Amino acid sequence: MTEEASPAKAPWPIALAVGVAVFMVVLDTTVANVSLPYIAGNLGATIDESTWILTSFIVANAIILPLAGYMSAIFGRKNFYMASVVIFTVASVLCGLSPTLGWLIFFRILQGLGGGALQPVSQAILVEAFPEESRGMAMALMGVSAVFAPAIGPVLGGWITDNYSWHWIFFINLPMGILSFILVARMIHDPPDFKRIVRGSGVRFDYIGIGLITLALGALEIALDEGQRRDWFSSDLIVACTVIGVIALISVIFYELRQENPVIDLRLLKDRNFAVATLLLYVLGFVLFGCLSLLPIFLQTLLGYTAIQTGLVLSPGGFAILVMMPIVAIIMKWVDHRLIIAVGYFFCAAGLFWMASFNLQIDYQTAMLARLLQSFGLAFLFVPINVMAFRNVPPDKTGYASGFLNLVRNYGGSTGIALVTTMLSRRTQLHQVNLVGHISYVNPIYREFMARGNGLMIAHGASSADAAHKVPALAYHMVMRQAGMLSFADVFWMMGVLSLASIPLLLLIQNSAPQKAASSPAPMIVD
Repeated sequence: MTEEASPAKAPWPIALAVGVAVFMVVLDTTVANVSLPYIAGNLGATIDESTWILTSFIVANAIILPLAGYMSAIFGRKNFYMASVVIFTVASVLCGLSPTLGWLIFFRILQGLGGGALQPVSQAILVEAFPEESRGMAMALMGVSAVFAPAIGPVLGGWITDNYSWHWIFFINLPMGILSFILVARMIHDPPDFKRIVRGSGVRFDYIGIGLITLALGALEIALDEGQRRDWFSSDLIVACTVIGVIALISVIFYELRQENPVIDLRLLKDRNFAVATLLLYVLGFVLFGCLSLLPIFLQTLLGYTAIQTGLVLSPGGFAILVMMPIVAIIMKWVDHRLIIAVGYFFCAAGLFWMASFNLQIDYQTAMLARLLQSFGLAFLFVPINVMAFRNVPPDKTGYASGFLNLVRNYGGSTGIALVTTMLSRRTQLHQVNLVGHISYVNPIYREFMARGNGLMIAHGASSADAAHKVPALAYHMVMRQAGMLSFADVFWMMGVLSLASIPLLLLIQNSAPQKAASSPAPMIVD
């Protein structure tokens, strides 16, 4: 082949090697969520301070993602990948050994820098290892890691913390990191074309570009993650981070477009398929992480579910994705990719609209089935969107493209978490004001509630004074729960509308017909 790298003769061991690393990294983005109260108590920190354990990891991830292709070109893809595995694994162990919150945050930054590079480089490796007609199955493996791991992360983190200690949510990365390093060392090699292109490209370390990107992404990520807690632009920190981030982002766009070998190749967006796929992945990240952050809060705060019970609601959806993604990869050989993506967004929206109809009396089965329906739709999205994005990308740009796509998806997730949290808070306040207005003796329903409540409490041994004090408090508590329920419904509905609004974008896609093998399918079993 002259224009594309030759696929590997036995690509599935390569898929296994990179799959272990990616699963390990994506799992770590959510496994610590349910453990924050335990970590804060053990290290003498507040809950607000402990959230930096999550924020520092996300910020470091966001900074390194778009640099992965560039760093691979500088140091060699295999060398950079192995170094990233080592950094992530060692930093994970140090996180578990951290004596103070400050050290834990520092090691989480190192962990994020090492882990963030693994996702885009893994994707680039798979694109080159598999022939085009089998790339759907390769992307399915990536999709399982990117979508299934966050679903089981909270369950696994809660179980480990309850039965052992929070330190072990970081120590579990040690055996997986060692396994990944061994597999990568034995299975992965830089293709000859990659080495030739790098040697002839004259790529040099771009300090200015990397500095601007780090400043822009770091500042904007802090603004997103801390905005709700600090009441957004009423905080000097959020205003400063936003201004710095926007200026740095504009600067990096103009700077990178003028470079012959940019750190982030924004010229890839000239391809319509890549540009549309970028936007679709942003929505996918928004809906995926937005729902993953919202549903556990709903189940635990309003319905009283434990961490394990919440995991039992989320896990069937994760298994549905695990089962469906390989099937979707097979379907892609015969069905127009636009139709598959449209089906995915439709079912995703259907699941979210079902969640928007929840009430405070729903049972486990209803919550689980709604999540299952949404996850069924997600399984139809990740694989075809990524295959479509890489259709016209030159082989020497796969690393850059993969880093950019992963950055967009992760930033979509960060934006989703920030915006749904803000919307939830604002809508809760609005519904509280509206509902509290009905708590008045002018309202006959409220008078009847008070009369029945007083009668029941007195019948169970309470004095008239106690009943007169407790019944209004009970009414107010019920109003607060109903306001919370209505606000969750609003946010689920908003994400459902966003999913449906993505379907018309598919009309902009070119060359989305299924690609079949010219002679025979790529082998599925290693020789």
